[in-house]
Amino acid sequence: MSSLPQTSVAEHLADRILALGAVPASVREKCVDLAVDVIGLCVTARRQDYVQATLAACDDDGPCTAIGQARTLSTAGAAFVNGTAAHGEDFDDTFEGGPVHAGAVVVPAMLAACERHNPDGAAALKGVAVGVEVLCRLSLVKPKAVHKAGFHPTAVFGAMGAAAGVATALNLDRRQIVDALGIAGSMASGIIEYLAEGAWTKRMHAGWAAQSGLRAALLARAGFNGPRTVFEGTHGLFHGFAHGMDGNYDALIGDFGQRFVIETLAFKPYPCGTMTHPYIDCARRLTARGIKPDDVQDIVCDVGEGTVHRLWEPPAAKQKPANGYAGKFSQPYCIAAALVRHNVGLGDFSDDAVKDEAVLALAAKIRYRIDPNNPYPDEFTGHVRVTLADGSVVEERQPHFRGGAKEPLTRADIEDKFALNCRHGGWDEARTKQALGIAKSLYDGRIDLKGLRE
Repeated sequence: MSSLPQTSVAEHLADRILALGAVPASVREKCVDLAVDVIGLCVTARRQDYVQATLAACDDDGPCTAIGQARTLSTAGAAFVNGTAAHGEDFDDTFEGGPVHAGAVVVPAMLAACERHNPDGAAALKGVAVGVEVLCRLSLVKPKAVHKAGFHPTAVFGAMGAAAGVATALNLDRRQIVDALGIAGSMASGIIEYLAEGAWTKRMHAGWAAQSGLRAALLARAGFNGPRTVFEGTHGLFHGFAHGMDGNYDALIGDFGQRFVIETLAFKPYPCGTMTHPYIDCARRLTARGIKPDDVQDIVCDVGEGTVHRLWEPPAAKQKPANGYAGKFSQPYCIAAALVRHNVGLGDFSDDAVKDEAVLALAAKIRYRIDPNNPYPDEFTGHVRVTLADGSVVEERQPHFRGGAKEPLTRADIEDKFALNCRHGGWDEARTKQALGIAKSLYDGRIDLKGLRE
């Protein structure tokens, strides 16, 4: 026992969480953006088969809101269903340094926890800010290592972020926060084998992390204890999910509360894998230049090595996705769809859409080349080199993620996306306007989510 640290990483983190004062105005605005985005995403997915299956699998009715549904659930059930819906269309926010998706985990956990246990908007605001901050910062401790080990960082770090956020919103003390993090470490999970055939499991990762973190915080509040060396321990989180205890823990705790990485969150303009977005932008600019699919002989994309195993390999499966969901994680398909259809939206990822012969014919001409200087995961960039039928070559580059810190979506953009998502989910203008009002005022007073039910 003498080798254990006097003060663990989780204890340092708990101290910094408890020392936080009022949430800065800029962070509050980002938390409002997250609420608007996540609620809209829950509405757009509410009738999808994977959401209905998740809802049907819950046998724990209770007082909490499953957004867009008539049925109400237990706290954990609501967090699970809402998190699954928010992440299911792969249209949710991204932290570029991870990459991780924070809003779809932390906001559903916070909505459920506060609706049931502490319906106070100010508490929810602080909980969302802390939860997102913890989740995103954890992804910087050993960048790329969790993905490389075969796990989904959102799922693994999401349980920890949700635990920290709920613990904050429910006013847990130092020991309880440490216990919540320690317990959540045994609830973290999420393999990325969904990539093989476009299975649904990634869709539930955010929901599972949300309910896991929530349960961990409630267990800690009730006196259940967890390992305080959950992060850096010999058998801790990073040993298990990143194959090593070493890491830059200063990225987690060093300036926590002084600098907020939440301010750099990116909001997606396209409903697919984030690293693909700059390449879609390049493809759309090619169409704007008058280049047609029949003009293309070959397309080579310069890519970051860390994206290849998820978005490019094996080539045959990526050039011809097995189903609509698999299409979201195929750069050849997304690029080809943008060139053929001039945009990429929710309708481009149905099982029928990915069978479009014109798109598949073009996707078969698209390949990758690893660029050793690509800045991934610190930044997401795009570079395509197109050889045309006449032998000429044209190129397009996108130097950053559109929707990210260097070119953020405005609140108006996010509200437009919200309206699009609500229409896609079957809500009329009046319901959409009501729901937007709830989302924008979520942190202003007492939390009441009844207006988000069917």
